Amino acid sequence: MTKDYYKILELTELCTDKDIKAAYRRLARKWHPDIAGNTEEAVKKFKELNEAYQTLSDRLQRYTYDTARKYYNYSSTKKAQTTENNKTTTNPNPNPNPQSAKESKENTKQNNSNFNFNWEELLSKYKKFTNKECKKNTSNQPLPKRGRDINTDVEITISEAINGTTKVVNMLHTCVCPKCGGRKFVNGSICTRCSGNGEVSDYKRFSVKIPSGIKDKSKIRLAGEGEKGLNGGANGDLYITVHIKAPLDYTTEGLNILKTVYITPYEAILGGNISVKTTDGNVTVKITPCTQSGQKIRLAGCGLSSNGNRGDMILTVEIQIPKTVSKEEVELYEKLKNISDKYVNK
Repeated sequence: MTKDYYKILELTELCTDKDIKAAYRRLARKWHPDIAGNTEEAVKKFKELNEAYQTLSDRLQRYTYDTARKYYNYSSTKKAQTTENNKTTTNPNPNPNPQSAKESKENTKQNNSNFNFNWEELLSKYKKFTNKECKKNTSNQPLPKRGRDINTDVEITISEAINGTTKVVNMLHTCVCPKCGGRKFVNGSICTRCSGNGEVSDYKRFSVKIPSGIKDKSKIRLAGEGEKGLNGGANGDLYITVHIKAPLDYTTEGLNILKTVYITPYEAILGGNISVKTTDGNVTVKITPCTQSGQKIRLAGCGLSSNGNRGDMILTVEIQIPKTVSKEEVELYEKLKNISDKYVNK
């Protein structure tokens, strides 16, 4: 093993994943060719940093590397001891047997070859073995299963659909038990918080942003907020269906809002101003004299909006006859009738 990845990253074998990432970022900024210069040393150093990080940041590769590293250190120590023993053990015969010397040299060469170690080759073999064993055990181990999606509904007004809003949604949510951390036991006893299930169900509040111009029955997806996955599987999603609450006093036609407004007979004759509620608030609408029942008034830009377009509010005027009138009103209507008859007869 010619490379010590821990030394390259200026770490020890006791470092954590967080330490590895921090050390790599720090040294990569220092030795990046764009910063350190596109020299042979910088390119070589940056390549070694990447190689070390790729190995140590992967748990499988790091485990294999650590195993190989310990074996290499042991082999190196053994080799050093053997060399030292060869030096201290001298042949008292000043004229040693040439054949014995040759055999001793061959044995030493063979022993040294045993200490040649290729870390990359070992890792490759270990990966092949691991993949093979994983394939064998696939049928015996439960597969990861994605959690189910959750669906719920939220109701908004037309005004909220036009301008956008934020709604708070409460959903029953399953999460890891905060007391035992999913381990199911606390101090050797079954967790009293989750009763040994490792999970607890509780209501969770979601603040959902409703974008402006949203259409009726549109769905908003909150990724990963559904039911929890099993055996390491991904969580499901939460889908929120938006319903636009139709008001009782008007209907819609495309982006236009259709509404009926009621005026009194004297307002129809004399004219005047009335207050009309729109999606943007109350506006004052002028009624011209001698307005007829069924006459329409258009309020531009007071309708629904979609993709940058805005509809209108179309008012239909209806003259409302009171259900009860006073004696004085009847007398005035009689007088008005007589006056109208004179003009008609002429």
